[in-house]
Amino acid sequence: MSAAFADFLAMFAWPGWLLALPLPWLLARWRAPAPAGGAALRLPFAERIAGLAGGLDQAPRRRRPGLLAALAWALLCVAAARPQQLGPPVQPPAQGRDLVLALDLSGSMSEPDMELGGDVVDRLTAAKAVLSDFIDRRAGDRLSLVVFGRQAHVLTPPTADRQTVREQLADAVVGLAGQETAIGDAIGLATRRLRAQQGGERVLVLLTDGVNTAGVLDPLRAARIAADEGVRIHTIAFGGDGTISLFGLRLPMPAGEQADPKVLRDVAALTGGRFFRAQDTAQLAGIYAEIDRLEPVAREGRVVRPRIERYWLPLAGAMALMLLGALAAGWRR
Repeated sequence: MSAAFADFLAMFAWPGWLLALPLPWLLARWRAPAPAGGAALRLPFAERIAGLAGGLDQAPRRRRPGLLAALAWALLCVAAARPQQLGPPVQPPAQGRDLVLALDLSGSMSEPDMELGGDVVDRLTAAKAVLSDFIDRRAGDRLSLVVFGRQAHVLTPPTADRQTVREQLADAVVGLAGQETAIGDAIGLATRRLRAQQGGERVLVLLTDGVNTAGVLDPLRAARIAADEGVRIHTIAFGGDGTISLFGLRLPMPAGEQADPKVLRDVAALTGGRFFRAQDTAQLAGIYAEIDRLEPVAREGRVVRPRIERYWLPLAGAMALMLLGALAAGWRR
């Protein structure tokens, strides 16, 4: 089969209907021929009657209906084969993940034990800088920002507008949601938000520097609910070396002010996620880069050219020819 013929057949959705084009001609050829023997009844003026009949058959007006019918049949066969035309190229939109970023705003996030650009900063400032870079790389995802302290709140509902998420993140301050840490409530709130999103991957990335000291929902119970809803949770235990600075002295951090790795590890394991530990800004940046690899951003879909149906053109032509044939037959009568 030549390339040109293959391209011609590709113009039709059902090219098999084109095989019906010679069907009327084949039926005419297969009709039984007239008897070859002599006439059983001799009529006077038989030659004259035959001449008149032959003259009528050969008249141009008698051939037109046959030609119109043949053209109408051909157009009907072409219409049944469904001719199609390739439309302009279209690139389907990419479907990313529904990603919730949960950030701890409890009082301990104000501890100045991090470095950023050579300067000593508090934990929240370092976390916001790393999170902002992470948000920039998530083009195509629907992002939501949840903050938690004594209570959990949604700062940004699911949106593809990364600029809005960055602005809300920049406005977050320590104590905005209270001084304590409600990890379980934060997981429960994020799960409820993700439950409303239909289809796609649903992921929660939770960063905290403390243990669950507030809220009504236990973190492990919240994790089981998230697992039932198909939400994957990556947890990050953030903080320094377990000491605080007081008048220039390094003192052990009080109990409850450090993240509990066991609980966070269990939360991640229950949902199929990963647990990470970050003691400085560089480690935190590396963790979010690792999450980027674990949860890749959706790529743009393959460019396609939709097929535009054109069967109505030959169908309309066939209908017009049949109408013309009917009008011509009525005029002759």
